[in-house]
Amino acid sequence: MPHDPHATATALLPLVGGPENVVSVAHCVTRLRLGLADRSRVRDAELRALPGVLGVVEDGESYQVVLGPGVVGRVTEEFERLLAAPTAAERPASRGARLREGRRRRDGTPLKTALRRVAGVFVPLIPALIGCGVLAGVAGLLRNAGWLPGLTPALTALSSAFMALIAVFVGHNTAREFGGTPVLGGAVAAVVVYPGVAQVTAFGTPLSPGQGGVLGALAAAFLGTRVERWCRARLPGTADVLLTPTLTVLVSGLATLYALMATAGAVASAIGTAANWLLTTTGALAGLLLGGLFLPLVMLGLHQALIPIHTTLIDQQGHTVLLPLLAMAGAGQVGAAAAVYVRLRHDTSLRTTIRSALPAGLLGVGEPLIYGVSLPLGRPFLTACVGGAAGGAFVGLFAMLGTRTGATAIGPSGWALFPLLAGDGGWAATAAVYGGGLLTGYAVGFAATYFFGLGDVGGVCDSEDHEPRPADRPGPRPASPR
Repeated sequence: MPHDPHATATALLPLVGGPENVVSVAHCVTRLRLGLADRSRVRDAELRALPGVLGVVEDGESYQVVLGPGVVGRVTEEFERLLAAPTAAERPASRGARLREGRRRRDGTPLKTALRRVAGVFVPLIPALIGCGVLAGVAGLLRNAGWLPGLTPALTALSSAFMALIAVFVGHNTAREFGGTPVLGGAVAAVVVYPGVAQVTAFGTPLSPGQGGVLGALAAAFLGTRVERWCRARLPGTADVLLTPTLTVLVSGLATLYALMATAGAVASAIGTAANWLLTTTGALAGLLLGGLFLPLVMLGLHQALIPIHTTLIDQQGHTVLLPLLAMAGAGQVGAAAAVYVRLRHDTSLRTTIRSALPAGLLGVGEPLIYGVSLPLGRPFLTACVGGAAGGAFVGLFAMLGTRTGATAIGPSGWALFPLLAGDGGWAATAAVYGGGLLTGYAVGFAATYFFGLGDVGGVCDSEDHEPRPADRPGPRPASPR
């Protein structure tokens, strides 16, 4: 987006009701997520028309403004800076009311709260995963080609260092997300990857550095926050300074060594075994289901539950075999949007939306097409899922035949995922399978939408001699409540 992040944030703030209406601010890879005190104060039409805004999503807990990857972080930073500046009209009581409302909204339902907190732990790690994943891919290509042998070890070190210490970052973010001291969370989780744990024997079995991976780090830091909060509620000020950190590290650290590492290690191994079994024995069916159901999962927010699974697979195997299957949902969405563009030749507004959103969709940013095109029209959303299912089945079929496709990082999809691909058959074979899946998703999504996704509306607009009547003219409509 060529627009100034500060100007975008300044324009957004009054359109969502002003500073007093914003009770919480967060962002993911593509969306600015706002908790609002009064939803009715949002000026939707003006906000959607704002340059740089790709779409708007609501999940019952937050008002989400789609800005795109990279842009959203800079706009969020400016938005928070604007909120931090106190206004003359805002009294301390008003600020306190906003904070209480924010806490109330953040509580939500237990499932949504758990998923939001899981996302809060892992989503901030995605930029490092992407950067290190790309470097790992480049190092692998150089190694296989025999080029620049002096540079390859350096790239390997750069790409591997973060993954070697990812448990520490997971612990830090877990403590921050669950109300503990971040550095204590990192300290407790660091024991998972400390080489010296090889000297520790738990129940007759020596421990292995890294055993339990990110799941062990998550559990260790979560336990650490419980211990820390228990201590702070009971120890006087002077003793709190000395004893709370000590007891936090001691109690949760021992529990990690003698229970959590082994348990989390068993769970992580089971996840890896299940993923491999799923693809080698039921790859086509697994791909069909994962590719076809991912868009609905994203709409419901349930896709966040997959983030720790992806991260566990990357930590354990070097790549996640699930992400390329899920990425096929975006391919079906692109194919469906292209079919709408071809069929509805007289709908200038909708075709303009598709033209502006299609490049982002090809690069894996699907929200503009979902919320601006397929979901408002209804049936094209379902045919997009059909395209995603076909692409997923294609990739899954080749996994059954011995060419598994994985990704060394999470976040990107579409054509942006190519630099992050890895698999059993080398990068060229892996890229060929993934590219074939994308083309299958495009083709099936297009065909299903062209022939079945528009019904009578598409038939009316196929005629070059008749302008569709206003009552028949398709256009973005609010999605049905969930």
